[in-house]
Amino acid sequence: MPGFAAVPAALALCAGLLAGPAAPEAGRDAGRADCRAGPAGCYGLYTYGYSLGLHPFTGAHAVREQLTDHFWLFPVSGACPSRIRAGARCELLGGNPVEVEYIGNDFFQINTLPGHQLGRGMHIRFAFSRTLGFHTLTVRAWQDRPTDCTDEAFCTTANSAFAWVTWRVLAQTLRFSAYAA
Repeated sequence: MPGFAAVPAALALCAGLLAGPAAPEAGRDAGRADCRAGPAGCYGLYTYGYSLGLHPFTGAHAVREQLTDHFWLFPVSGACPSRIRAGARCELLGGNPVEVEYIGNDFFQINTLPGHQLGRGMHIRFAFSRTLGFHTLTVRAWQDRPTDCTDEAFCTTANSAFAWVTWRVLAQTLRFSAYAA
């Protein structure tokens, strides 16, 4: 059978995917650029999903655009522009400085700066999707390397719980504002 030889390779690939993301390689530069692009091979923190409700006439891009064009909907405390662009800097609630890294069609990503309670180099991606008219916000956070806080169970748990609540409030806000998108 010609296709049978590919089965062991496919099983090995599936086993690797089920094992989860690979741990960061030792000896790599802590500020490596590949962690900016995505969580693969980086230090994962959390992934949360929130329903934004039924919006049958609104696409994921429009919901992302609604938020980035009206950034006051986001839980910020510092001088953020109302319309954000990549490179914009401001503070999240609690005086935590961040920079907007990327804005894509259906996502945007921020990066924590020095002075953030979890340290610099944490990347948080807010991705929007739609299935059968139902919208979802997925928030995923990762870091280049563990920090003093993320190395300690209590600090990680407290910050993850705070993040879950904060992003849930954002999702509830978007649940209603998406009608205007």
